[in-house]
Formats: sequence, structure tokens, C-alpha cells
Amino acid sequence: MAVMQAGSREEFLSEIVRFTQQLGFQTVSATMVLDHVLADSEFITVDNAPDAYRTAFLSRENWRRDPVMQHCKRQSVPIIWNQATYTKDGQGEIWEEQARFGYRAGIAMALHLPEGRHFMLGVERDQGVPADPVELMRIVADLQLLTVHAQEAAGRIFVPVAPDKSVTTLTPRELEALRWTMEGKTAWEVGNILGISERTAVLHVNNAMHKLGCVNKHQAVLKALRMGLLR
Repeated sequence: MAVMQAGSREEFLSEIVRFTQQLGFQTVSATMVLDHVLADSEFITVDNAPDAYRTAFLSRENWRRDPVMQHCKRQSVPIIWNQATYTKDGQGEIWEEQARFGYRAGIAMALHLPEGRHFMLGVERDQGVPADPVELMRIVADLQLLTVHAQEAAGRIFVPVAPDKSVTTLTPRELEALRWTMEGKTAWEVGNILGISERTAVLHVNNAMHKLGCVNKHQAVLKALRMGLLR
């Protein structure tokens, strides 16, 4: 699938838009969600939403109320949605607003991956989805295939693991100190767990921060997670 060859966000978006429009849908969005232990989840989205609708489309408050987004947050099975999906959930005003921009019906799905990663893909159009169940099944199958391939490309493009020679200098103790810091332990608790003094525990964390180029321990943990050093 061509999206696998994308080398940038622009190429990625171009390929999923092209595929989506071939299926008869006007708009598409792809979102990578990265769960962090010591911080809020990180959302990375590419889409071809109309400019006039983009602010509302990317609103986290709307996402928390949107029944389609809530379905994708909890499940991996695709959801085929229309106005009734919103009205039965008491969110008809969300549908009314998005319908003005062509978001009247669509299909969305999510992949929930290891290490706190999630990937969501949704396509929309200004008319109902095809009524023919065979045609609809074919579209859903094509979108599932696109989602799998797009997720792999998005992981490579959105959250690349940059080589960092300093990583090789992290000692086992520094990694252990970071790992327990990730679990919310204080320097005193880390020291007790590792059988070292509180001062030495602080030193290990500070050394890891310096080697990772971070200004505090929370940033160091997040970077170590991103680079695959902590799981």
C-alpha cells in the first residue's frame, strides 16, 4: 500500500486522502495517541478537515463528548455512524455543527497497541454510507487494511526514534533509577529499593537527565519511554 512509502506528514496525508476519496469519502483523519505515565496523553493528528472547522474538529472537549471517539477509545471494532449515533447519545448538537462542514456520516476504527500506543482513523462524507451491505463490507475491509498500514507509517513518521549515541552511556543503575522514578517513587524510596543512599539515587537520575539532554526527571522519563529504554 502506497502509504507505507510515505516519508513525511505531507506525503502520509496525501496518500490517505487519495485512498479515502477513492472509496467515496471526502474527509479523513488519522490520530496517534501516546499514553504517558507522568503526563497527559499526547495526540498527533493529520487530517484534511476544512479550515473553518479545524478548531472544533480538534477540540479535546468535543472528543470527550463525541460518541464515535468514545467508541474508538474503548473498542477496536469499526463503528459506522450517522446522525442517529449522536442523537441517541444526547450529542445531537455536535452532529449538527459538523454536518455543516460535510461530516454527516462515516466510518471510524482504532488499533490499541502495546506500550500505550493507540491509532485511530476515520473517514466522513456529506451523505449516508452505502446501503448495499456487500459494498459496505468491502469499504470497511479496505479501511481496516488502510488503518493497519497507516498505523505502521504513522509510527515511523510521527514518533521516530532518533539515534542518540549518549544512550549507550546510560548505566544499569541510571536506568533503574529512571524506571522507579517513572513509577512515582521519590529519591529516598529509589535509594531504599536499590540499596543506595538518597543522594546517590539523585545522582543517578541527574546523570540520566544530563545524558538524555533533559531539564527535569519527568522529561527524562518521557524521552526514555519514547526511545524504548523504559517500558
